[in-house]
Amino acid sequence: MLTFSRLLTFPLVAASLWVVLPDIAHADPAPVLDEAALSAQSVLATVGAARFTAPDFQPGTLRHMVMFRFRPEVTAALRNEVTKRFLALASLSRRADGKPVVVSIEAGPQNSGENSDLGLQEGYLVTFRSEGDRNFYVGRPVVTDARYFDAAHDAFKTFAGPYLEKVVVFDFPVSAVNKP
Repeated sequence: MLTFSRLLTFPLVAASLWVVLPDIAHADPAPVLDEAALSAQSVLATVGAARFTAPDFQPGTLRHMVMFRFRPEVTAALRNEVTKRFLALASLSRRADGKPVVVSIEAGPQNSGENSDLGLQEGYLVTFRSEGDRNFYVGRPVVTDARYFDAAHDAFKTFAGPYLEKVVVFDFPVSAVNKP
């Protein structure tokens, strides 16, 4: 069974990718960390969890793109429940002082005809005001001290994990905007 303990969810100073690892002989494989994950761990070790997750850490608009492929046996009703609970995080994700972490969450099904969706079925776009807010929201496995991560998002990952076959996450700070 796939669990979020088998997902690498390392937030990055620039981008990150959740990689779904197979269940191999009931042993957790050694995580393969990409450059982004290594960078995040290095920054966390340097500045500490309190600073790494502070609302003013690396301010600026940050996008957190999440895409799911559901397990084949997951019903439409369960898919809708996963999306409903994901969207609820816009209101539920709060710091200890009650301040919101998320600016917005958008969701929708994959409908591109370009044939390059990798079998992903549902997409979500979460917007944050800073990397600190994103780091607080994402939490484990990088930030492991419960004082410095979002309990609502952590509970969502526990709920959704059994329904997911593949999860892809890509984060980026908005560094350029071009409008007509």
